[in-house]
Amino acid sequence: MKILAVDTSTLVAAVSVMEDERLLGEYIVNHKKTHSQRLMPMIKGLLDELELKPTDIDIFAASTGPGSFTGLRIGVTTIKTMAYAVSKSLVGVPTLDSLAYNILMRSFIICPIMDARNNQVYTALYEWNDDRQERISDYLALPVDELADIIEKKDKKVVFVGDGVDIHKDFFKKRLKDNCEFALGNMRLQRASAVAGIAYLKAKEGNIESSFEMVPFYLRKSQAERMYEKKLSVNDDS
Repeated sequence: MKILAVDTSTLVAAVSVMEDERLLGEYIVNHKKTHSQRLMPMIKGLLDELELKPTDIDIFAASTGPGSFTGLRIGVTTIKTMAYAVSKSLVGVPTLDSLAYNILMRSFIICPIMDARNNQVYTALYEWNDDRQERISDYLALPVDELADIIEKKDKKVVFVGDGVDIHKDFFKKRLKDNCEFALGNMRLQRASAVAGIAYLKAKEGNIESSFEMVPFYLRKSQAERMYEKKLSVNDDS
């Protein structure tokens, strides 16, 4: 089973191709968020390098969010269009799931944190159970101090991963002290190979989607939507 996966949920643009559990190739660029210009050339370049055509791909997969609203739309739309053109199935993978999948520390709680601005993060908690990683919390968008409260109640060491580490590392070190670790720099990034790995497991279980079903998972409304609703509320009260 050949899987083409993309992740455009943040500044990182990532593309990978896997055959079952074997990684055939992966491109990752962490420089400027120009996914609309970069993604298709990356996909074409990787397929050409592997001597593959879109019709050779069995499953198309995308990181569906949370993350950048524009980035997610670009990645999801690109993958949906490609899958539709060659009549293949899709698998959507939540971005937090794929971030957590980078970490194999079985004795730790794994906590991906994505910057959501205003001292908030997108996050969830995960643990390894035998050979499967399981999510043990809801998907959350909340202030970092509330996340620290939740983790403290778990009374277990935690490892953080994601772009939120660079911003909030000092805070968590101060709050959690020796009960927290942080993924190394290269493992903090979104990886399309993690999206492909989860997509492979989902596809084997028959958990696939059509081009009409896959949609971005935003977790919360955009800042523009929240500001508009706040403005409406103020007008209604006046």
